[in-house]
Amino acid sequence: MRDTTGNNRFAPRFLFDFDSSGGKSGPARVINIDSFLNQRVGGVFFITEIELTDQPIEDALGREAIAQTRILGREFRLAIRSGLPEAELSITLYHEILEAATVASLHPPESVCELNEAGFEAAARQARQTWGDASVENLNRMLQFYGFGEE
Repeated sequence: MRDTTGNNRFAPRFLFDFDSSGGKSGPARVINIDSFLNQRVGGVFFITEIELTDQPIEDALGREAIAQTRILGREFRLAIRSGLPEAELSITLYHEILEAATVASLHPPESVCELNEAGFEAAARQARQTWGDASVENLNRMLQFYGFGEE
């Protein structure tokens, strides 16, 4: 795992979202990025790396992107633009994992076979609205909803 922000790569990485009181009462919610690592999602996949980077990320067509996922067998390795608000980070995690599971599956569920980039984005936004901020448990709820399970 590489943290391009210059922080110690072994220190837990958290994303803070300060409440509407201007942050005076401290963080309202926290996503611990490291809590996703090496956890099973969709029954057979693992998130093995999440890199928060301030370097530009491009999609396969050379367009600017918020995130990119590399798939190696059953492993997902994510690069995500650092500094995203918590809501956008959650939506990004939902989006990337649903799309990666679709691509990595030998026989993806019919419910995701016709999704394009806009479809994955809409599904990710709906997942956050339905299950809340991304967590391993909520990623699994979303994948189950779309028909992913043991392969």
